[in-house]
Amino acid sequence: MTRESISSIATALVVGGGIGGMATAISLAERGVRVDLIDLDPEWRVYGAGITITGPTLRAYRRLGLLEEIKKAGAITNKTRLFRHDGTHLHDLDEPVIEEGLPATGGIMRPVLHRIMQRRVQDLAISVRLGLTVTTLETDETGVDVTFSDDSTGRYDLVVGADSVYSTVREIAFPHMAPAQPTGQGCWRISIRKPPGLEAGEFFLGHDNPCGITACSPDSVYMWMLTPHEPRETFMDEEELYTTLKGLLADFGGNAGWIRDNMTRGDWINYRPLSAALQPRSWSNGRIVLVGDAVHATTPHLASGAGMAVESGVVLAEELARADTVAEGLAAYEERRFERCRDVIESSVGIGRLQLEHGSPDRHKALLEGALARLNEPF
Repeated sequence: MTRESISSIATALVVGGGIGGMATAISLAERGVRVDLIDLDPEWRVYGAGITITGPTLRAYRRLGLLEEIKKAGAITNKTRLFRHDGTHLHDLDEPVIEEGLPATGGIMRPVLHRIMQRRVQDLAISVRLGLTVTTLETDETGVDVTFSDDSTGRYDLVVGADSVYSTVREIAFPHMAPAQPTGQGCWRISIRKPPGLEAGEFFLGHDNPCGITACSPDSVYMWMLTPHEPRETFMDEEELYTTLKGLLADFGGNAGWIRDNMTRGDWINYRPLSAALQPRSWSNGRIVLVGDAVHATTPHLASGAGMAVESGVVLAEELARADTVAEGLAAYEERRFERCRDVIESSVGIGRLQLEHGSPDRHKALLEGALARLNEPF
């Protein structure tokens, strides 16, 4: 697919090699920009859990030309089913196809998704340097002088901070912003073989700890569970993760109960507290700009963190291609993204608050469907 070229910049540095960083690097490189991508992890790894890919997220990946690879490597379904926690079926979410040929929803293992994106980065001859971050950034009217953590230096027409919710770029160049704030919930995840008969994504509601299951391949799923977060001094070891999650699932029926009864200590289990932030404007400082969790970190309630990051990378490149100047392109990117990201974050945090307050499944369903309908709108 031919992309409109970007004339206002020739070089860009993308800090952060996760989903948002790779989406940005791909989008810029496809439009003629010479991109350097750096990541702090010397092995460029990612957590082993699955990821839900909703219709809007699949639409964003279609813009990167990666939809067909994701469909082949993941699991595609046409609906999400809602159950009471005991396994009683309540309702099927209305998840219409939002573009011709675009699946309604699905899932994929996160490492598999990363490998798909990493291959595209390599195919575009994007320079990748690992075990590296930035230590100083000095922006002026024509570019950014960069000092890296290995004491090397460089100068770029644009620097993009896509370096996670704990962004170093944000800390250096955006003093008006603050770290993401805890929401009071934590998220459990387990990767496990697929329960017999599971045909769609599933949500289990009406319990203090809602959970859901997403198919990630023909024979694998991941399950998530949201619980109130209790701060503690130390991380849980593998045995405590296993026994605690198994106990949290004690009241559940259906496929959630099947996972409880069939999970083993060899299954990958993870827990992390949740935080979120919509950073205040401006999202750019001279020729430095933020994308993804660095500027719009959300919780998993709408399964849209990855989708929002990919959308932002695509939109940034599109607006730079349309604009006559970098400043105009960055302003247009921010204008196009701010309210959409605000809605996703506020809706996700609101659903989490409802869960902490033990709100009704009907109220939960209404909030979820309303937010998902807005997500289906063009970005």
